[in-house]
Amino acid sequence: MGKGRRISLGIVAVLLLIACSSFQQLWASDDNDNDDAILYESFDETFEGRWITSDKDDYQGVWKHAKSEGHDDYGLLVSEKARKYAIVKEVDEPVSLKDGTVVLQFESRLQNGLECGGAYLKFLRPQEAGWKPKEFDNESPYSIMFGPDKCGATNKVHFIFKHKNPKSGEYVEHHLKFPPSVPSDKLSHVYTAVFKPNNEVKILIDGEEKKKANFLSGDDFEPPDDWDEDAPIEIEDAEAEKPEGWLDDEPEEVDDPEANKPEDWDDEEDGEWEAPKIDNPKCATAPGCGEWKRPMKRNPAYKGKWHAPLIDNPNYKGIWKPQEIPNPDYFELDKPDFEPIAAVGIEIWTMQDGILFDNILIAKDEKVAESYRETTWKPKFTVEKEKQKAEDIATGSDGLGGLQKKVFDLLYKIADIPFLSAYKLKIYDVIEKGEKQPNLTIGILVSIVVVFLTIFFKLIFGGKKQARVVTNNAGPAETSNNQSSEEKEEITEKEESAAAPRRRSARREN
Repeated sequence: MGKGRRISLGIVAVLLLIACSSFQQLWASDDNDNDDAILYESFDETFEGRWITSDKDDYQGVWKHAKSEGHDDYGLLVSEKARKYAIVKEVDEPVSLKDGTVVLQFESRLQNGLECGGAYLKFLRPQEAGWKPKEFDNESPYSIMFGPDKCGATNKVHFIFKHKNPKSGEYVEHHLKFPPSVPSDKLSHVYTAVFKPNNEVKILIDGEEKKKANFLSGDDFEPPDDWDEDAPIEIEDAEAEKPEGWLDDEPEEVDDPEANKPEDWDDEEDGEWEAPKIDNPKCATAPGCGEWKRPMKRNPAYKGKWHAPLIDNPNYKGIWKPQEIPNPDYFELDKPDFEPIAAVGIEIWTMQDGILFDNILIAKDEKVAESYRETTWKPKFTVEKEKQKAEDIATGSDGLGGLQKKVFDLLYKIADIPFLSAYKLKIYDVIEKGEKQPNLTIGILVSIVVVFLTIFFKLIFGGKKQARVVTNNAGPAETSNNQSSEEKEEITEKEESAAAPRRRSARREN
C-alpha cells in the first residue's frame, strides 16, 4: 500500500517538473515574441490617452474606437467624409532601420470603398526639440510612408522613404516605382513592408509578395537625385572669375582676306516670282494661251551665292565658363542612411468615411509578422469572403461579381505597366466607370480590348502618319503623333493648295 502510494507521488512529482519546464519554455517563448514585436497596437482598448490627435485647425476629422463591420474586433475608425485626419503615437525607444530585418505591418479595411483618399501610415523620424504630438501635421518629417492611396489616376500602395544626404544634410523623398495597386473591395487587407539587411525591401499584400526593390537602385526608386546615379562628379566653380580681355564675339572662323570673287559669278539667276494664274476658259480647246516662254532648265553655270572661304580665327577662345571642380555633395553609399522611427502617425485627407485601421505592428522578424497575420487578419478576412460569397449567391451575381473583381484587379495591374504610362489616365477612366456600373462589365471589357488593340497597332506600326507633301513653297511637310489636330491641319492645307490657281504652260507662238 505504502509502496504504491510512493510510486504515485513520484509520478506526480515528475509530471509537475515536466509541467514547470514546459511553462518556463512557453514563458520564454512569449518573452522572445514580445521582444520581436517592438510595437503592437490592436485597438482592443480605447485609443484615447495612448494615441494623440492633432490640435491643428486643418484636422477636423473625428477618430472613433469602433468595431469592424460583422466582427467583435475593434479598430481606429475614420468616421466622417471629406475631412482631414491626424493622429500619432510615440514609441518607447526609437527603432533603427539600419540593423537587421525590420517589418512594418498594419491592417486597413475600406468599409465604404475608396474613391478619393488615403489609408496609409507615416513612420516619423525624431522631431525637433520641443515638438509635441498635438502639433502633428503634414509637415512633420517622416522616414517611411506606406499604405493605400487612391484618387483619380492615382491607385497605388505608396512606399516612400526619405534619405539624408550625409554631406549636405538635406532630406529627399524617394518613391517606389510601379507600386502595387490597391485591392478594389471592402474587405480587410493587411499591408507588410519587410526591410532586409541587403538593402532590399519587400511589399506584401495579404501575405503575398507584390513587389521587391533595392533602396540603392535608380531603377526601383525615384528621384535618386542626391545619389551617384544622377549627381555629377564635377560642378562649376562659383568663385572663378572671367579673365580680362576675353573676346566672346569673335567667331571660330573668319573670311579669308586674300580671296577674290570670280568674274563670271552671277547673283541674279534665281529669276522673279510671278503671281499664280487661273485657267482661261477660252483656252480649254487650245494648245495654250498667253505669251509663250521657253521652258526653264538647270543652269550648268549656277554655283549659288559666293562666300569667301573660312580660316581658323587666331583670336578665338570660345565662350567663357567657370572651370569645374569636384561636387562637394557627391557621395556613394553601401547602405541607405535611414533615420530611426520615433512615432507612428496617420495623416490623411479622404472623401470617404468607414476606413478602419487595426493591428499596427513593428517587428524584427518576418515570422512574427506572419504569425500576427494568421491570428488577427486571416480569420476576419475568411469570414468576410464567405459573407460576400453568400451575398453574391443570394443576389444571383456570384459568378459575375467574382469575374468583375478579377477583371478590375487585372486591369489595374496592366495600367501600371511602364510602357503604357502614356495611356494610364484613359485606362483608369474606363476602369472607374466600370466599378461604378458593375453590370456593364462585358461592355467595359470590349472597350478595354479596343483601347489595347489601338495601342498595340500604334506600337507595331509606329503610331505615326506620314504627312503628304504639299506642292507649294512653304517648305517640307512635318510629321506628328497628334493625329486628330495634325490631320485637320493637313486637310485644310490640302484644300487650300487645291483651291490655289495653277500655272499653265505657255503656248508656243507660231
